[in-house]
Amino acid sequence: MLPFDIQSRTRFIFGEGTISRLGALACEYKPRCVLVVSDRGIMEAGHDTAALNSLREAGLQVASFHDFSENPTSAMVDAGVQRAKEVQPDLLVGLGGGSSMDCCKGINFVYSCGGSIHDYHGVGKATCDMLPMIAIPTTAGTGSEAQSFALISDAETHTKMACGDPRAACRVAILDPELTLTQPTAVSALTGIDAISHAVETYVTKRRNAISTTYSRRSFGMLAQGFSRVLTHPDDLEARSCMQLGACLAGMAIETSMLGAAHATANPLTAHHGITHGQAVGLMLPAVVRMNGVEHAPWYAELVREVEPGVRAEDAPERLATMLTQWLKEANLATSLKELSIPQEGIEQFTEDALKQWTGTFNPIPLDAQRVKNLYHSVA
Repeated sequence: MLPFDIQSRTRFIFGEGTISRLGALACEYKPRCVLVVSDRGIMEAGHDTAALNSLREAGLQVASFHDFSENPTSAMVDAGVQRAKEVQPDLLVGLGGGSSMDCCKGINFVYSCGGSIHDYHGVGKATCDMLPMIAIPTTAGTGSEAQSFALISDAETHTKMACGDPRAACRVAILDPELTLTQPTAVSALTGIDAISHAVETYVTKRRNAISTTYSRRSFGMLAQGFSRVLTHPDDLEARSCMQLGACLAGMAIETSMLGAAHATANPLTAHHGITHGQAVGLMLPAVVRMNGVEHAPWYAELVREVEPGVRAEDAPERLATMLTQWLKEANLATSLKELSIPQEGIEQFTEDALKQWTGTFNPIPLDAQRVKNLYHSVA
């Protein structure tokens, strides 16, 4: 059994309506000013107002930052840092999907430690303590609330930079499933597939351990239970709860076990063709499961048995790959590059870029050019 060294740094608060506790929780840090980082979709859904009201009712000075979008860039982080310099917050709140929480963490790195976000690409590069942060996810996808990493794209090259440090971990995560009820079906589909990919990939990485696999397995079971249900019955709060907790548990698994080849091969599709992350990683995941399953079928069998207790080890990789493809179809997502109008001529460039991705180094089967090309050709 592999050794591990894990320290839980985040307080998790789950329950319907728990966003109302934000003001009281923020007061525990005695802030003079709170900066709320949330995208404009959150404003339209009314969650931004609920958060701001809770903070103001607690007697706190509040400021907002909204000028960013999906896949936040270094330029967006710079804009957020400028806003922080104007209001000088003592506490940050990341409200929204993974983009909101990642942008908030990125702002925290630069505002607290100086320089630019590029200085924090990698692990453990924070130069001082960072501001306390409260995360409030409104989607069930990235599990960013449970991680000490911010994923920021370079504004010029579009390269995704993973910026991680224990001091970037959120102090509090508020998990209120009612906030996820406002997600459009397409968002539920994309974020849900992303969460499922996290559960599947973290289970088989080189850094897997007794704690991460426990998180991954329970995550997969909850996500499998909730995913189809939230697509057909979007008001089902129990299914929403399964998705939100499942995504969070998968995020906790990422924190210690990292990800693998599906994310490494998905990122070039996003960088070169603007394919949404959930679509890109969902497209690549079945092929990666089949590749890894050649050597690690028993691991996938353990995962699949969360939902199908009788599956045989030798059948598990194909059964899981088929299950994943079926979920993609239920979500009206593409299962081939052709469906996304991505020409095969780009595979050489995708392969070159995928081999530079940090996540690929944790895949249980080492990646090389031929294996990566085979993955892309298998989904062409």
